[in-house]
Amino acid sequence: MIDFKHTPPGLLVSAPSSGTGKTTVMLGLLRALSEDGLAVQPYKSGPDYIDPAFHRAACGRSSFNLDTWAMGPKLLGEVAAKSQGADICIAEGSMGLYDGVATAGQSGFGSSAEAAMRMGWPVVLVVDVSGQAQSAAAAALGFRMYNPDVPFAGVILNRVASPRHERLASLGMEKAGLTVLGVLPRRGDLTLPERHLGLIQAVEHPDLEAAIVGYAEFLRAHVDLDAIRAAAASKPQGPPSAAAAPHLPKPPAQRIALAQDAAFSFAYPHVVEGWRAAGAEIMPFSPLGDEAPDERADLVWLPGGYPELHAGRIASAERFRAGLLKHAQTRPVHGECGGYMALGAALIDKEGKSHRMAGLLGLVTSYEKRKLHLGYRRVSLTAGMPGFDAGARLFGHEFHYSTILEQPDAPLAEVTDADGNPVVETGSRRGKTTGTFFHLITAEEASA
Repeated sequence: MIDFKHTPPGLLVSAPSSGTGKTTVMLGLLRALSEDGLAVQPYKSGPDYIDPAFHRAACGRSSFNLDTWAMGPKLLGEVAAKSQGADICIAEGSMGLYDGVATAGQSGFGSSAEAAMRMGWPVVLVVDVSGQAQSAAAAALGFRMYNPDVPFAGVILNRVASPRHERLASLGMEKAGLTVLGVLPRRGDLTLPERHLGLIQAVEHPDLEAAIVGYAEFLRAHVDLDAIRAAAASKPQGPPSAAAAPHLPKPPAQRIALAQDAAFSFAYPHVVEGWRAAGAEIMPFSPLGDEAPDERADLVWLPGGYPELHAGRIASAERFRAGLLKHAQTRPVHGECGGYMALGAALIDKEGKSHRMAGLLGLVTSYEKRKLHLGYRRVSLTAGMPGFDAGARLFGHEFHYSTILEQPDAPLAEVTDADGNPVVETGSRRGKTTGTFFHLITAEEASA
């Protein structure tokens, strides 16, 4: 049973756009508040497969996505209930504060602002003031006033060049009536490494612990942590005060062999948590380590990741391939995005070299000529996949740069974007193997 009366207070760290430093601020806050003895529950607003692992490394608690486009009130409530036992919630926004789906006359549907309103978490706006001074206040005030219903805590000024720059920018914020919660001097060494889908994965960072310690020290020196804690609030709008039954995704099998390594790690935390909470046994294995899935598994699930960066190693992982093929003879296999690519016949890397994949599907994908595929997906299954029967309606998200060259197998689903436009990446099926380019978020019934 979920009781929102006991949801701890929280804040949402957002920004006018991507690239302003909000992830650095987020990780620094998580670690600094944890060092101060608080149990901090992290969240990520919107679809993201990478940031939650960084959050967990910073504060020691699993981070979950809050997605107001894909998740209905009951599932949002279930995810919010993961904060029980915490002293404070800190959520990281996606893109800009108001960026979201524009549908049915509603702009910003699924945005970080909507998540802040739904949870009653005041926004801490990270403002990059480089190249401007008082003008930054005009922009920040616009974000504050664009929707007066969005709770607002104040701003953190980032990339401040000098004491004079700080004074001018702070005076502008004062004139606009905006509380300055911190001033971060410009430092080029506080960026996280990135690649084509955003940040590198937490498991790939050469010295993540040292980086997070540095972020925490930086914020402790330049941000008013007491003011941050005092600004936290929680007045949820929408989710019910209680739910009679769990609404996290149900497990598609009892024993699930889940690929987990640098090539396959993009699984939504709330999905895996739902499986565990319902009693499923998760059996992690590493294709890059040439590990076969556990022979006792009822299902093999390959999540997304970066197979295009490790195609040679995947192609040469004979124990993994043999174990996967043996499993698929009698039991289901499913792949999402990168996992889907690995189940195909071949993957062409950025140099144009073709690598043999598992061959359970006829799919051939290419990363040689990058093309962005990004957005929410509405799905109607035309055939069953693990955990769902034909006809099930699902919500998901797609984010990759690979292109399908061949897809000879039967389609798995009818897929559209958030606006209802058809999407050609329909997924495919052959025998007991299925795959999709979309990452499953939830089923339609969980959003009712």
